[in-house]
Amino acid sequence: MLKRLLLIACVASFMGGFVTGKSAFGANFDDEMMCMAENMYWESRNQSFRGLIAVGNVVMNRVADSRYPDTICEVVKQGPEVKSWKSDEYYPKRNSCQFSWYCDGKSDSIPRPDAALFETVRAMAVKVAAGFFGDLTDGATHYHAYYVRPDWAVTKTPTVRIDAHIFYRWEK
Repeated sequence: MLKRLLLIACVASFMGGFVTGKSAFGANFDDEMMCMAENMYWESRNQSFRGLIAVGNVVMNRVADSRYPDTICEVVKQGPEVKSWKSDEYYPKRNSCQFSWYCDGKSDSIPRPDAALFETVRAMAVKVAAGFFGDLTDGATHYHAYYVRPDWAVTKTPTVRIDAHIFYRWEK
């Protein structure tokens, strides 16, 4: 119940961004929704409506969990960074991010043939952040494709399988 209340409070602070353009965390609402939409797209674009929502649920469950960062973008982009050898800029360490698409070294530009799909996912992202669809994952903070066996999976509680992903809750 406490986790649900935290999630509702978090969503309410983001929803305030509709009026001000900023969330209670100081993050730009449009940027936060773009991070959510990109994550949902890249992690589950080949899955069902439920699969897309479930990936978004995991992001929101992490935002509500004190063990993770406080904003959607910080959750999506979480991972170690390395300094560029050319400048003072830092970049995500390849293949070390929480969500693999973010640091896989591939382009993150949405392919032109998927433009309409991405617009649908962007609309879904706002509704997921608002809690419109509910949590299909029963509090999951992790997931992986059914055909891989990550070491961390044995330390988490499985909750549900949706399409190609198996979801897990990290118990406190």
